[in-house]
Amino acid sequence: MKRVLIMVSVIIAVFCAMVSAQDNIEKKKIEFLISSIENLKGAKFIRNSSEHDGIEAAKHLRLKLRKAGNHVQTANDFIKLCASKSFTTGKPYMIRLSNGKTITSEKYLREKLKEYNPNIK
Repeated sequence: MKRVLIMVSVIIAVFCAMVSAQDNIEKKKIEFLISSIENLKGAKFIRNSSEHDGIEAAKHLRLKLRKAGNHVQTANDFIKLCASKSFTTGKPYMIRLSNGKTITSEKYLREKLKEYNPNIK
């Protein structure tokens, strides 16, 4: 019986460590996405027809992330629930790049997510 309890404890500990590691990976992905907007040079983040620079956009996205709480578990959740459109108006967020091209923030962030590499600091 003691051996079974020890095995169960080990399994639970390993499972908790795996879940924690996955959470940490997703948090890093989300911060990578927010930072990619924050550091966009010459671009404008368009929210409800108002233009914002990358720093203002990043502040807004971090605020939405905090408000979303446990609803955001993954980077995909973040894009879908926080970074694609206005909760108030339903209008999609847009990014006008320095070359004048305008794309949805969702498209931009999904492309950035494909580039994510945890080994690059």
